[in-house]
Amino acid sequence: MHLHSAILVDDEVFTRKGLMKLIDWEACGFRIVDEADNGEDALDLIERVRPDVVITDIRMPVLDGLELIRRIVDESEANPVFIIISGYHDFKYAQQAVRYGVHDFIVKPIDEKEFSDTLRKLNDRLNRERLERIRNERLMTGAMIESLILGEAEDAFVAEWEHRLMLRKADRLFYLFAELNDNHPWLPSGEQISLVRFKELVQQELLHLTAGDQSIYLHEHRNRIGILVHDRVLASFEGNIAIFAAKLREKLSAEAGGGVFLYAGSPVNSLSDIQQSYRTAKEALLYKYVHDDSRIVIYDQVRANPLNYVGIDPNGFNRLIEQIEEMQEEAVKGVIDVLFQNFRLKYYAPEAVKMNIHQCVLGVTKAIRDMGGDEQTLNSFAPIVGWHDLNLSLGELKRLFSDFTSESQRYIAELRKEQARGGIHKIRCYIEVNYSSNISLKSIAAQFYINPVYLGQLFKKTYGVYFNDFLLQIRVNEAKRLLRQSSDMRIYEIAEKVGFSNADYFVTQFEKIEQMTPSEYRNKLL
Repeated sequence: MHLHSAILVDDEVFTRKGLMKLIDWEACGFRIVDEADNGEDALDLIERVRPDVVITDIRMPVLDGLELIRRIVDESEANPVFIIISGYHDFKYAQQAVRYGVHDFIVKPIDEKEFSDTLRKLNDRLNRERLERIRNERLMTGAMIESLILGEAEDAFVAEWEHRLMLRKADRLFYLFAELNDNHPWLPSGEQISLVRFKELVQQELLHLTAGDQSIYLHEHRNRIGILVHDRVLASFEGNIAIFAAKLREKLSAEAGGGVFLYAGSPVNSLSDIQQSYRTAKEALLYKYVHDDSRIVIYDQVRANPLNYVGIDPNGFNRLIEQIEEMQEEAVKGVIDVLFQNFRLKYYAPEAVKMNIHQCVLGVTKAIRDMGGDEQTLNSFAPIVGWHDLNLSLGELKRLFSDFTSESQRYIAELRKEQARGGIHKIRCYIEVNYSSNISLKSIAAQFYINPVYLGQLFKKTYGVYFNDFLLQIRVNEAKRLLRQSSDMRIYEIAEKVGFSNADYFVTQFEKIEQMTPSEYRNKLL
């Protein structure tokens, strides 16, 4: 909670100490930062401390309360709110207090509830004013930075902001991007940090790093935060932008996680030239995957290294798709390791990485569709096709891609099983229709383009019975039906009807299944 600063001014020490104990200052939104026993000392104190509120008595030696207020209002740049405490019901004092914009006039002895209510109302007013100032400052800062990076700022405008920044002629200026990565909707924890919150964290850590230096300005870009950094800020970091960036990233990572990346443009010596630092900071973004380990890119340190924009090797691509289809999990992991290692070591630009990953995803998707599957059913599909406009580290992209390939392998294996189940069902139907023909495992395997050994194994695994036993049972069941329903058919005719070319063999097989000959089965029914 933000507490407003206040000082107490009264020539009676017991009044000051009593007031400090009487009121729960923090509950009312304030903290007492100092005190004075006369108006002259208070005048010096206000100039140094710049409190939000001054609570003062009127009658004091050297300089009374009203004169103190007049001099602050008329002569000082300090702008505190005044509350007068007096032991006198004096209309004249009250009139003068109103003229100087005093917030309230409290008469001694002080009523705790009355004074606390006054402070709470003042706290609400100060909070509203503070938020309004912050909003206005952000609007002004945003407009300033935007006009500078677009090269549209007029000379007078630039001079005004150089004065605000207290820039010296030899000072360098850097434009720095702070980028939060791996902050996507598919996080296992489901927790995301908004860009507004990330900007607040950047502001907070910058204030900590620079001991409250307010002359660092931020600008909210589409998915990252721009920071204007000048030499005075870098003085505590050996004047080195890399050391400053490393410390800032350390602080931000403690608050926002390890996905923070920083990119620094080339230094310039004038605020009017900050557009050049901004452009080079944008170029530094292209090296993010090369520096996925440190997650800090200083443009002047990488500018000499050309970026790679080539596509994936066709042989490597085909090998990866084959390994995925063949369920070679360890081989697939090895290919992915090499692929992502090359992205980093061979200076792949982000667009080239996107292109390569997209090509691989399309290849896997085609394999799934060719087998009658639907890639949309995969939990890992939405992340691997939806990440393109998000900030992802190379490590997180590798995790999403690995999840996609692993799930795809399992899905393809399941599709293959479904196809096999569908294929074996067709073969069974074919047997049930063509049992009376001269069919065999070998002839059916040839007809359905399946290895006969594999077909025999698949048939047994699916139906729990060997192919020949299944075919024999169908033929015997049909022979039994004919024996029951056609008393005039001879045994050899029935044998031929159900697919046996040799009547004696038919009788032998029938007896093997039914424990009686066909004639005995028929006679049993008479």
